Order: sequence, then structure tokens, then C-alpha cells
Amino acid sequence: MADPERAPDPLSWLLDLEGVPSGFAATRDGIDALLRDRGLRRTRPDQTAESLLRGAYASAVLAGSTSSSVEVGDGEGDEAAAAAVRVSTELLSLVPTMSSAPLQVLSRLHVLASGSGTGGRPVSGEAAGRMRDLARTLAAQTSAPALLVAALAHAEVATVRPFGSYDDLVARAVERLVLVARGVDPASLVVPEAGHLALRAEYESNLRAYASGTPNGLHAWLLYAAEAQSRGADSSPLVR
Repeated sequence: MADPERAPDPLSWLLDLEGVPSGFAATRDGIDALLRDRGLRRTRPDQTAESLLRGAYASAVLAGSTSSSVEVGDGEGDEAAAAAVRVSTELLSLVPTMSSAPLQVLSRLHVLASGSGTGGRPVSGEAAGRMRDLARTLAAQTSAPALLVAALAHAEVATVRPFGSYDDLVARAVERLVLVARGVDPASLVVPEAGHLALRAEYESNLRAYASGTPNGLHAWLLYAAEAQSRGADSSPLVR
């Protein structure tokens, strides 16, 4: 008998989409193998820092930065790079808040990216509503894999563009945060942002497909996201 007090699973239906469960399962197996084989217990803080820096560089390039990875690492990048670094510097401190107050996390990420204390406010009532819906989804119990949840959160923020600026940086940061908070990558050693940069044309086209609001667009994004997350594992500092 179903528990009448248990809220319905908002994402379980996505597991019926062809290729989606197997795609994310294969990606998770690859990430688990990487972390296990390279000795997760022996990883160092500098490897996490390197992963975050690689992610900041990739996210900045996707946002239009022309700075080199060296310039980004030295704090001498352009504005997009500086915004990405500001986000990455505080990103992991937001992990404890992700499950209990995802809206607060989204707002804080935008404040960091914009470098302004007046940031973090949705630009419209519609955008605010979409983010509240996303927050409820992130807070709900689900049988969907964490990789799928991360991909969905990324696409929602990137396509709704709730803040009107730096939304793409926030979206990619949310994806990484979900992977950490849900135990896929506790030390944040995978670089999902680099996966998207490696597949930039596919990344941009599949975000457009998702933004169309069609079932086919959603399906295409999820299939793409599993591949991009696998590429992100290949970009980890653990891979030599």
C-alpha cells in the first residue's frame, strides 16, 4: 500500500525515456570507477582546487571569456573569468544548504557571479515561479539518479535565465553542486563544465532544444548531458 504522506516522485517518469536510465548509469559507473581506481580516500585538497579551477576556466570560456587558463588561475582574467572564479571559490561552502534551501543557493550563486550585493533576485514573477518549482523538485525525494537531477537543474537555470545576467555560470555551478551534495562526487573532482566545453556545439544546440519545451527537446538534453558528464570525468585532475 502506498504511503499517503509520501509526496509523489516528480522525476520518476523521466526514467521511462529511451536511453536515459542506461546513459546515466553508464556515466555513474565511469565516475565511480575513476574515483575508486584513483583512490578517493587519498585525494588531496589541491586536487579539488584544481578541479574547481578547471571548471571555472571552462565555464568562463562558455560564457564568452577569451582569457587563458593561466590568466584565470592567476586572477588576471576578464570579467567572465573573474565571475566564474568568484563562484568557484565559494561553491563548496554551499553544499550543506543545497538540500534544505536550494533557492537560497541559487540567489547566492548569482550574487557571487555578479559581484554585487544587489544580485540574486529573479527578473520577473514568471522566472521566480520557475525557480520555486525547481527548488521543490530539488528538495523532493526521487528515484531519478543524481546525474539526471543535476542535468535538469542546469538546463532549467540556463534556459529560464531567471536573473538576466550570469545565468549560464549559475547553471553550470548548480550542476556541480548537485553532484557533490548528492554523493556522486563528494570531493568535487569531476569537471562537468569541461565536458560541456568539449562538446560546445552539442551543448548549445541541446540547450536550445530543451528551451523549446517539447518532450523531444527534454529527451535530447538528457541524453546529451550523460555524455557531457562522462567527458567531465575525463577532465578530472585524477586523470593523468
